[in-house]
Amino acid sequence: MSRKDRRAKRAAGRPRLLSEEVEARLVGASRTGIAVELAAEMAGISRSTFLAWMARGRAESDARAAGDEPDPAESEYAALYEKVRTARATAAARAMANIRRVADGGIVTKVVTRRFRDPVSGEIVEETTEDRTPPDWRADAWYLERQHRDQYGKDATIAVEITGLGDITSNQDESAVDLDAIAERLDQSLFSVVFPELESGPEVIDAEVVD
Repeated sequence: MSRKDRRAKRAAGRPRLLSEEVEARLVGASRTGIAVELAAEMAGISRSTFLAWMARGRAESDARAAGDEPDPAESEYAALYEKVRTARATAAARAMANIRRVADGGIVTKVVTRRFRDPVSGEIVEETTEDRTPPDWRADAWYLERQHRDQYGKDATIAVEITGLGDITSNQDESAVDLDAIAERLDQSLFSVVFPELESGPEVIDAEVVD
């Protein structure tokens, strides 16, 4: 079916649902990074309708990229496709930036300001201290697991040679190591080292919590 025939068929169908308000809701929801189904619900349309619009927009964008003449009847779908794609990419970039912040540590979680009299000068001194998060290896592990599945995915295994202090021979057995089990044990160990106060329950002092 030619593009002209497709236009005629669509024109004879039900009234168009893609209004400016619906488009704005779809783009706004996509910018948060939520699932397609939820974005469609927020816009008051079905998932299948949303996906159909995106398919039409992608087809038109690809046709234009291939050198075809723009189809005016498909322009709004092409525009929606580009806006939604950019919005979802923005959400992904923002999420990844937050993951990197957690992995690197240094996020301010609490600011405490106290005033006291200096015992030497007798002047009132104001002192501010900050609590910051430590680097969290789990954020890096999450990234590697999803971006490099072949090497670090949950189904991946590593071969470890158990050897003594003597010569290494080629006949030694290799055993698969459960990465999930290692990660869980390491997680528990690191948590108890970094947050020992949680063993007896957290104690909150006079502090201002900031984002």
